[in-house]
Amino acid sequence: MTVKKVLNIDEGKQTSAKNLYRNIGYVLITVFIFLLSINMMGQAFNQLTETAAQSILAATSDPFVGLFIGLLITALIQSSSSSTTMIVAAVAVGSISFEDAVPIIMGANIGTTITSSIVSLGYITKRNEFRKAIAAGAVHDIFNILTTIILFPLELKYHLLSRLSREIASSLSGGDLFSKSGPIFNINTLLFDPISHWVSLWISHPIVLLIVSFLVLIGCIKLLSNIIYKRLIGQSKVNFENIVFNNPFKAFGWGTLLTAGIQSSSITTSLIVPLAATRKISVQKAFNFILGANVGTTITAIIAALFKSEEAIAVAIAHLLFNLIGVLIFLPFPVIRRIPVKMAELLGKFTLRYRIVGFAYILLTFFIIPYSLILAHRSFTHTTSPPVELIDKKPVEEP
Repeated sequence: MTVKKVLNIDEGKQTSAKNLYRNIGYVLITVFIFLLSINMMGQAFNQLTETAAQSILAATSDPFVGLFIGLLITALIQSSSSSTTMIVAAVAVGSISFEDAVPIIMGANIGTTITSSIVSLGYITKRNEFRKAIAAGAVHDIFNILTTIILFPLELKYHLLSRLSREIASSLSGGDLFSKSGPIFNINTLLFDPISHWVSLWISHPIVLLIVSFLVLIGCIKLLSNIIYKRLIGQSKVNFENIVFNNPFKAFGWGTLLTAGIQSSSITTSLIVPLAATRKISVQKAFNFILGANVGTTITAIIAALFKSEEAIAVAIAHLLFNLIGVLIFLPFPVIRRIPVKMAELLGKFTLRYRIVGFAYILLTFFIIPYSLILAHRSFTHTTSPPVELIDKKPVEEP
């Protein structure tokens, strides 16, 4: 080996080490700004007027409305990490109650699946690939919809998720790490509160502060996703399908780890659609990976809740439990695991015959049906509720 080659190798190692340290620095700074944006969001909710706070509570107090609000918001911003983090911040300061937040979390899990469905429409001009792409995109939607159909009635009737989450959060609060008012080492009071207070003096209007903090939050999640995506997947993308999809449980594990690292199920699930479209993997293998991605995406809300109240921790746990219970229903049993896949493949075949079905499916599932059900449910509730004067009026006792 010549001296020139040795020098080139050494320079390559030094450049690689510099890039690694630079990326670590970027990640640490981004995480700091991410946590600060959560604190700023809480500050904004605290500054909202009583009327605005009551409007938020009134809108989310109905479980059905909360479910579809979570779906609509997440579908619009295409990130359950952002919407669930916002919910954690709102619950932490008391703008939304924990019980009202659980249906919104369920809706957010459905709303985030729109990204992979939109990606699948990119293959509409390629007949041989379009059917598989639609199936791979829709299987994520169908899994979350089926899980919600199972768990939402149980939450309404027995408060299954909220009770389990509260008990787990309470057990954590009883330990050494957490107290009833939050962590013993309260980083919010020491660091983030003073910065957020200074920012709130500069941006005095709470709605503007809420919008700014939310945009910063989304930016941080996107930046973290891009940095970690390049480190984890970028270099091994060629052999990605060979490494990840050997068996169902390995695909599930990789889906969990990669999504937890990237903090975006939208990115990891969208990565699967081209592989399924080009038949490098089957829709069934893609589904196994997507199950893991659903669990991995809950890490963002957990990080956001770590320095908040017990209620906020319970919201993050509810998000995790929703996805874990869904996985336990579908992953261990091959027959049940085939149900979402068969439904997605049927949709793919139908969409191949009538291309407009793909667009109609996205519009109906993520926008038209949720919005229509919100309006219908609210009008039904309004018409069936007795007038206020009849509720408040006490019967006059005869002498």
